[in-house]
Amino acid sequence: RLLIAFVLDEESFAWQGYLYAILLFLTALIQSLCLQQYFSLCFQLGINVRASLIAAIYKKALTMSSATRKESTVGETVNLMSADAQRFMDVANFIHHLWSSPLQIILSIVFLWGELGPSVLAGIAVMVLLIPINGFLVTKAKTIQVRNMKNKDERMKIMNEILSGIKILKLFAWEPSFEKRVNEIRARELKDLVNFSYLQSISVFVFTCAPFLVSLASFAVYVLVDENNILDAQKAFTAISLFNVLRFPMAMLPLLLSSLVQTNVSTARLERYLGGEDLDTSAIHHNPIAGSAVRFSEATFAWEQDGNAAIRDVTLDIAPGSLVAVVGAVGSGKSSLVSAMLGEMENIKGHINIQGSLAYVPQQAWIQNATLKDNILFGSELDEARYQQVIEACALLPDLELLPAGDQTEIGEKGINLSGGQKQRVSLARAVYSNADIYVLDDPLSAVDAHVGKYLFEHVLGPNGLLQKKTRILVTHSISFLPQVDNIVVLVAGAVSEHGSYSTLLANRGAFAQFLNLYGSQEHDASEKNTTAGDEKQGDEDVEPCVEEGPDDVVTMTLKREASIHQREFSRSLSKSSTNSWKKAQEEPPKKLKGQQLIEKEAVETGKVKFSMYLRYLRAVGLWYSFWVAMGYIGQYVAFVGTNLWLSAWTDDAQRYLNQTYPVEQRDLRIGVFGALGVSQALFLLFATILSAHGTMRASRLMHQQLLSNILRVPMSFFDTTPTGRIVNRFAKDIFTIDETIPMSFRSWLSCFMAIISTLLMISLATPFFALIIIPLSIFYYFVLRFYVSTSRQLRRLDSVTRSPIYSHFGETVSGLSVIRAYGHQERFLQQNESTMDINQKSVYSWIVSNRWLAIRLEFVGSLVVFFSALLAVISKGTLEGGIVGLSISSALNVTQTLNWLVRTSSELETNIVAVERVHEYTKVKNEAPWVTEKRPPRGWPSKGEIQFVDYKVRYRPELDLVLQGITCNIGSTEKVGVVGRTGAGKSSLTNCLFRVLEAAGGTIIIDEVDIATIGLHDLRQNLTIIPQDPVLFTGTLRMNLDPFDQYTDEEVWKALELAHLKTYVQDLPEGLLHLVSEGGENLSVGQRQLVCLARALLRKAKILILDEATAAVDLETDHLIQTTIRSEFADCTVLTIAHRLHTIMDSNRVMVLQAGRIVEYDSPEELLKKQGIFSAMAKDAGITNIETTML
Repeated sequence: RLLIAFVLDEESFAWQGYLYAILLFLTALIQSLCLQQYFSLCFQLGINVRASLIAAIYKKALTMSSATRKESTVGETVNLMSADAQRFMDVANFIHHLWSSPLQIILSIVFLWGELGPSVLAGIAVMVLLIPINGFLVTKAKTIQVRNMKNKDERMKIMNEILSGIKILKLFAWEPSFEKRVNEIRARELKDLVNFSYLQSISVFVFTCAPFLVSLASFAVYVLVDENNILDAQKAFTAISLFNVLRFPMAMLPLLLSSLVQTNVSTARLERYLGGEDLDTSAIHHNPIAGSAVRFSEATFAWEQDGNAAIRDVTLDIAPGSLVAVVGAVGSGKSSLVSAMLGEMENIKGHINIQGSLAYVPQQAWIQNATLKDNILFGSELDEARYQQVIEACALLPDLELLPAGDQTEIGEKGINLSGGQKQRVSLARAVYSNADIYVLDDPLSAVDAHVGKYLFEHVLGPNGLLQKKTRILVTHSISFLPQVDNIVVLVAGAVSEHGSYSTLLANRGAFAQFLNLYGSQEHDASEKNTTAGDEKQGDEDVEPCVEEGPDDVVTMTLKREASIHQREFSRSLSKSSTNSWKKAQEEPPKKLKGQQLIEKEAVETGKVKFSMYLRYLRAVGLWYSFWVAMGYIGQYVAFVGTNLWLSAWTDDAQRYLNQTYPVEQRDLRIGVFGALGVSQALFLLFATILSAHGTMRASRLMHQQLLSNILRVPMSFFDTTPTGRIVNRFAKDIFTIDETIPMSFRSWLSCFMAIISTLLMISLATPFFALIIIPLSIFYYFVLRFYVSTSRQLRRLDSVTRSPIYSHFGETVSGLSVIRAYGHQERFLQQNESTMDINQKSVYSWIVSNRWLAIRLEFVGSLVVFFSALLAVISKGTLEGGIVGLSISSALNVTQTLNWLVRTSSELETNIVAVERVHEYTKVKNEAPWVTEKRPPRGWPSKGEIQFVDYKVRYRPELDLVLQGITCNIGSTEKVGVVGRTGAGKSSLTNCLFRVLEAAGGTIIIDEVDIATIGLHDLRQNLTIIPQDPVLFTGTLRMNLDPFDQYTDEEVWKALELAHLKTYVQDLPEGLLHLVSEGGENLSVGQRQLVCLARALLRKAKILILDEATAAVDLETDHLIQTTIRSEFADCTVLTIAHRLHTIMDSNRVMVLQAGRIVEYDSPEELLKKQGIFSAMAKDAGITNIETTML
């Protein structure tokens, strides 16, 4: 202000001018240093808040009760960690504005009063009026926001499930149905988004009008109130600067309020989660009682506080060192009994007393994403001798020989590169190694082959196994081991119906004896035969010699062979891109063995984000849209420059009419044009923002659509090598960025860019020399920018890459909760979580510090601009009009902030565009064959159900060996064929080939004269039915799980349920068919899930049924039910059964014996038994001697 006076006052000395200029520069510098210090402290606070929140959520997850766990799915909890914790971090940065904003506002008003007197009040009145408008907009926005969080949660939930159950979706050809579900949610989400951005554009409009309306009001009032008030340069421009100062706090307050509101929503969500009930383990006592290891005293437990009791009035005493078997039908509460011991259930009455430490082997093995050795050690110290002993006892030695890096092999998430049996054995080894006092084993032998099961029982669980001195509680379905246990507990509907030793129970002629007579006859013969000791030795010598006997014995040979095939089968899980890394590895000394690492590190792109990404985004927005949006912004800034030039002309009137009265029409003209220019500026802006809202929504829709449809069309091998967390991250974080952050960044970048150009223009108009100074300044600026942006971008990428492990570790923890709790390893997992978090914090912190670095440099540039424009004004003093000088300096003061913003936004834009890059990366993944091709199969195909394999070869990936080495066979119409073979002989690969999950490497499969390679995948998959190994259910109604496309009537669905023996169960449910299945089918027992899968197959009634040993997790009764149903219902279909238990296939027409990917025997079971071949050896193993005993 003094400067303007100085320029107008011809007489004053030059030095005053210089002094003013330098003072301006110094104040600007000091201001910037203080501000940066403040920001940096705030951000650190924010980081700490976020870290402690994530830790709290994690800690809570370890202790929450199962009822609470049902309320929030894994997806929702991860959302709490990512989105809500982030919100807190953002608020922490701005929390101090709550007091500083009002302070700034008051100060500015005081100064303004000094300038313009009471007419300031007009301006302030306008500002105050704008506040309620904003308040209204904020509340509207909040409701939309809450709705959107719901939609987002729901969408993530479905995505999570799709990705975990992707194999089932592919086998059943259900992708379209799920795609439709996700797209419906997505459409709702986008509708809300677009409304949200309309609200935003209106509030932006109000904001742009604000400063300008305020100055218009004040000046107009000032000029109109009194003839003598003449607007001169000093007053006008000082006032404008002060109004600009006012703008920032006024803008901040509503922003701060809205983010506080959001944080409030988040707080509520977090409170609900963190305030959920904890596990109540008070019912588990640890009192020393002589002579009992575990004692149940009238224990009644339920899964939910007021739900039905899953186990009732159990009173049991288990002696230390005994082996107790728990048997019973599906759903009789065997697993619940175990859960009750682990304290996972709600106690209703009674208690359980446990003495000593527990080790737990769950029904479905839980394997961590770590090396095999870490999985077994599970955080204990390594004791080499014991470790070797455990591995040998658990039959893992042959597997280790085959795994590419022995026990250092990295195992993928959920143990993806181990077979089911191997997983189960690792889980068992973990328990054995932990050397606890009490072992709780939930059906550990179900997933392994018969001969391996026998071996495990002898060497680990049985009377002379490794654990002979420990207390063992074994839940089992296999009868053959029962004679060797000390005590048997029979459960019926959650209560103990009888218990005692094998012989007492048989003598009692109770439920157990009938059960045995029904199913046990064949197994019984076998076990009788083996009870006499001498016999046992001879009977087993040829099949199962001890593994030490040197390499030539049968078991090691078969196991080795089996495992080598295994490795062939599973090393497909090495990701495709690893071929390149192998080439590199051959040049360097080979440090890591081929195949040791399964999961590729997440790709971190380096260097500049390709320009093509921006183009791709703009193309998604639509090029016309983009063009018009830019035009809108240009229009806005033209009007902006216009307004300011007009104002300077207006103030120069003060010189012209120094001693005359100010003409009225001149005055009105000045006010009128000023107003019109201002309004047009705001209108241009409104036009641009509304257009961009439309365009960006179009982009979000397109991108998500492409991502989703492509992910559903990629081949299975992609999912084997990519952790789900990574894909989920694309759908959550990156799509969110594309939806909400990128549009904002684009808009703010455009407006900053325009603002700077227009400011520089105005200064140059005032003092043409300034143009010369711009050049070196902009070069300096450019270098700072380049240096900073590349650093910041890399740090941001590091941040997102280091964030993934936090989430996947969390997901892993939740799925293995019961195991972690049983072993009491909560502390260790908390620490692991903290260390993963620290790594992430490091990158976030460096990123924040680099931001501060940049800001200091930039504000320096800004201060230089101010200094030079002041200096030039002083130098060329004689020639300037006051109005122009005022204009140039008030613009220059603005430039600092805008420059700062420009860099901030351009780097933000660049870091956010990375999301487009990452989403795009997954839209480029190679697809499997098309779902429907030109060549459609005839209607009603396959009508006969004949399958021919013609010299069929297959491998999992181009660089691997063949898994099936040329198979040729015919399966006639309606034939029942059993497929057997040791683990990894290629049995499962056979199904994968029929469904073309794997494409042929040679040869063909012909079904009813149609070569399956020539038709679309869906045409193929819809006409085959499979009952898969592990039953996968999705959240949604029971009905949706059976018939996602609504193709069948209710009667048909009920009919299928009846045949699957589920009708009574479903009728008892309050909602019947609309019963909601929880995530992963948690609220049904494993056996019931299996039956649901059977019902699915019954509903489809295809001509060809493939049964992938669905009987592993099912007790004999259910097994029997499934078998009979299949025999009766699928009598006129071709049925291929992949069996692990030979009993299931003894009544087939023919049996195919696979070994190392070739068919070695293929004939009726009777013939094969007579011929002393592989099959008969396997049968002997399982204790089957003649076919009659198996015909039930």
